[in-house]
Amino acid sequence: MDSRTTIERAQRLKQLHADHKPLVLPTVWDVWSARTAVAAGFPALTIGSHPLADSRGAADQEGQTFEEVLAAVRPIIEAVDVPVSVDLESGYGQKPADLVAGLIEAGGVGLNIEDTVHSEGGRVRSTQEHASYVAGLRAAADDAGVPVWVNGRTDLFAHAENPSAVLDEVIERLRALEQAGADSVYPVKIQDDDELLAAVTAAVAVPVNTTAHPVKHDLERFRRLGIGRITYGPLLQFALTDAMKDMLKPWAPSS
Repeated sequence: MDSRTTIERAQRLKQLHADHKPLVLPTVWDVWSARTAVAAGFPALTIGSHPLADSRGAADQEGQTFEEVLAAVRPIIEAVDVPVSVDLESGYGQKPADLVAGLIEAGGVGLNIEDTVHSEGGRVRSTQEHASYVAGLRAAADDAGVPVWVNGRTDLFAHAENPSAVLDEVIERLRALEQAGADSVYPVKIQDDDELLAAVTAAVAVPVNTTAHPVKHDLERFRRLGIGRITYGPLLQFALTDAMKDMLKPWAPSS
């Protein structure tokens, strides 16, 4: 993909976040799912690490190398004419500049970056460390001249036995990510908790991303709570898995 197209797609993704509250980005994993989502009317997509790994027989949580991920996402991005963001987990041990360079070379114009460092035993970055990594991504994108959309994710709620008990720490981290240049923030595993969703959306000025199940969740509820961005994580793939099993069961050999 030529640089002009990449820049135009990045600018388009930024505008879409401004135009749609929330912006729903179907999480896809191959050319078929990407083309299907675009045909359904979606103006932008995200490629999820979990469904991508499942589709390739690999493990999530950086069970693929950065080079393998880039090789997998490149044909997906090239197959559609809409902006595509890529979940890059915790960065595959890459320096921010190298991560951004690889993403742009593959045609990606957005990225998701989390604070659970899978390449280092699953430790969680400190607030300042994660903010510094995001700042490095922002600087690298600026240097490249591509307004890459950076979605700063935190797993603090997911790791906590009592998510409400870490709310203050999460808000501190989200604000630090915002100040570091994140275009949106993504506190995972609270999609069913109205109180926590409302608290985090009130705490930052950038869009808050939530995970949604395409069948079990309601778009209007997320809109009322002030959510600015919705992705499906692995839940779209899970929903299709359930539907496929239901369709196939009548055709399976009886035991």
